[in-house]
Amino acid sequence: MLLGIDRIIARDLPAELTTRLTGQRLGMLTNDLALTSDLRRGRESLAEAGWTLDLLFGPEHGLSGRAREGELVGDDIDPVTGVPVRSLYGDQVRPSADDLGRIDVLLVDLPDVGARFYTYIWTLSHVLEACADAGVAVVVLDRPNPIGGRLDQAEGPMLDENARSLVGRWAMPIRHGLTIGELARHWVRTRGIDVELHVVEAAGWNRARSALGRQELTWMPPSPNLPSAATALLYPGTCLAEGVNVSEGRSTAVPFRVIAAPFIDGEAYAKAITAADLPGLAAVPYGFTPLVRDHAGEACEGVILHVTDPDALRPVRTGVRLLSLLAELHPGALEERSLVPMPGESDWSPLEKLFGLKNAFAQIVAGEWDAPDALAVPEWSDAVASDLLYR
Repeated sequence: MLLGIDRIIARDLPAELTTRLTGQRLGMLTNDLALTSDLRRGRESLAEAGWTLDLLFGPEHGLSGRAREGELVGDDIDPVTGVPVRSLYGDQVRPSADDLGRIDVLLVDLPDVGARFYTYIWTLSHVLEACADAGVAVVVLDRPNPIGGRLDQAEGPMLDENARSLVGRWAMPIRHGLTIGELARHWVRTRGIDVELHVVEAAGWNRARSALGRQELTWMPPSPNLPSAATALLYPGTCLAEGVNVSEGRSTAVPFRVIAAPFIDGEAYAKAITAADLPGLAAVPYGFTPLVRDHAGEACEGVILHVTDPDALRPVRTGVRLLSLLAELHPGALEERSLVPMPGESDWSPLEKLFGLKNAFAQIVAGEWDAPDALAVPEWSDAVASDLLYR
């Protein structure tokens, strides 16, 4: 399999795109976590192959990929290429007109995880709009969706756009099944973004293929708390725990594979999860002391989750049921988190923004989303059919 970044390095591009890029001033939105197939930083190999970059942009976690979640990042100079870096997760979330005036084409090479609330894709959405305004072309160097692209595995709910934030701007399900290049095509088409868009496809990938299995051996965490492909598969569901007063395991070796809190009876919780018979999942009692966020420094009890069948697992359904089970086991103990929104965001709660619906906490606690087909989004396949690049 060849990634989009591999193909541009090798100049394995359509003739018209090669012509379009020749002699142009190039910018790039990327980070250290966007590796080539031979495990080198993409922009480093790109520069060595003779492509000159004039300006770099970094998403959440910065160009290094090391900043903590939600930590605002400043501008910098790239130590690898010596090129100036503009942060798109600090004072601004989209490139300025002045910065775009310095380039003709913006390359985009970012790892995605296939979940609606992963901020990299929404940074891309802002970039598409800004480049349209500035007359700058966008070339997305595509990568596979690491948790697979089967649209029958997509899970909602569809985002209510009143929830707008950098974890969701436009209507789509939580597990979307698209690549970052396909998302760009979908938004350009459906949002009427008048930008010159090119997508360099990943060669040799198909929608049934995921990073689970042997690709775990070369897995590069796309952000600090996604240490494995199995974690990425659970993430569209277990990330919902960030909207309530439990720990999802940040600062531990197993983030997003655990749910714990001081008030949880881990033995009872594990038994309840087993009795719920969630496909593709096993839960074992597990305790830890988180260092950050909810219950930092407190001993917590809960469960660690194991994926027993990745094709059967429905991560969003799993995450929702994990929360509703806690409400059943410990009445009144589960509480919704509050958070001051960033500028330009709605004042919805963190859980409402993550789940995508108003009153998400009350609905989840009441079991309104527990039915096996409650999160099905059959309309999504038709909505994106003309945007797909892979079978």
